[in-house]
Amino acid sequence: MEKDKLTFDIIGCAMNVHNTLGNGFQEVIYQRCLAIELKRAGIEFEREVEQNIFYNGVNVGTRRADFVVANKVIVELKALINLEAVHLAQAKNYVVAYKFEKGLLINFGATSLQYKLIFNPNLNFVNSQIL
Repeated sequence: MEKDKLTFDIIGCAMNVHNTLGNGFQEVIYQRCLAIELKRAGIEFEREVEQNIFYNGVNVGTRRADFVVANKVIVELKALINLEAVHLAQAKNYVVAYKFEKGLLINFGATSLQYKLIFNPNLNFVNSQIL
C-alpha cells in the first residue's frame, strides 16, 4: 500500500509543534501553532470550519472542526492527558458530518504526541492508504 502523504505531513507539522512546546498549553495555543506549521509546509487549510448538522432533513445545529486540510482531511485537536473513546467518537462524527474519507485526531496534552487516523464508515475504500 502507498503511504498517505497528506496525513503524514500533517502529523509531521504536529510533531514540530509538540517538540517545540511540549505539553501543558491550552488547545487554542496548539491550534495557532499548527496553523503556522501547516502554512510553513505549504499545506492548504481552513480553521474553525462550521458544518450544519441535519436530523431527518432538519438543521439541528452546527459543529466546528478545528481544521479542514486541503479539503480532504478533518483535523480535530485536543490538549488532554490522554485520549478517550468520547474524543474518537467526536472526531468520527466530524468526518461523517463533513462527508470526508478520513480525519486525524491529534492530542498535544500527553507527554508524547498522540494521533489517531479515523476513517468514515459510510464510505467505501477501494484503495485504502496507510500512514
